Amino acid sequence: MKWRTLHKLSLHLPALALLFLLPFAGLAGEKENGDASPSAELPFRMGERFEFRAMYNSFVTGNVTAGNAVLEVKEQHARVGGRPMVHFVGSVNTKGMFNWFYRVENSYESYFDPETLKPYRFSERVSEGSYRRNYDVTFDHENQKARGVREATQTTRKTTEIPERVQDMLSAFYYTRSFDMDSLEPGDAIGLDLFMHDTVYVSRILFEGREQITTSMGTFNTLKFKPEVLEGPIFSQPYPMTIWISDDKNRIPIRIESGLVVGRARLDLTGFRRLRYPMESFVPGSGRR
Repeated sequence: MKWRTLHKLSLHLPALALLFLLPFAGLAGEKENGDASPSAELPFRMGERFEFRAMYNSFVTGNVTAGNAVLEVKEQHARVGGRPMVHFVGSVNTKGMFNWFYRVENSYESYFDPETLKPYRFSERVSEGSYRRNYDVTFDHENQKARGVREATQTTRKTTEIPERVQDMLSAFYYTRSFDMDSLEPGDAIGLDLFMHDTVYVSRILFEGREQITTSMGTFNTLKFKPEVLEGPIFSQPYPMTIWISDDKNRIPIRIESGLVVGRARLDLTGFRRLRYPMESFVPGSGRR
């Protein structure tokens, strides 16, 4: 593989960092082995913030920091169509040497109704090298339609039929954290309905069991999942990723790791604030909290 192609794959990883979180949204679908349903109380609160470091490792580059990702719940409610909404924001940015070759500055926003547990508006602003994309979608759940507007060289509008419990890129992550995962057994498979770029994606996520892992922040008790993704020019197998989430009521991602055609990528939690519940998955004395 040419060096230029290698860099295009590796330097694109920070832009994929949020996409690595998406398979966790599989918990929003129907569980094939048992039942899952959201609890009455949402597992997050206003002002919650997660920070991640994206790492890339290959024979050519060694282990390098590719960029940072942030997920947060804004401090104040927003309003869409007169309804109070929770405002989610995510961002992905390259840093250091990666900016020399392929600068990435992407941002994502979702407006989520805390009563219906459904998204009502989503937007993304993508800047990757010389490529730019603006995309906005409005969800009409009453008529089961999503209306997307894409602006690039020209403006494209498209209406797509959506299932009842569809989620967008960000809302899926927050919605699924409200599910009771205590009844999960290793080998359970869970479905996914995710709307992205005028398309509804249906996939699966496999629960592999509980595992204790150590990161730069310390040691955590976690739930381990493998999401199913489409094979293609970046991912070479249907289950290339592993996701570890905290085994407590917060259900936050501690580590996300993936094998690529060239090298491996890893996304590690490096900071958090304003969690709704105590971080009981943290092993005392193992590191900083």
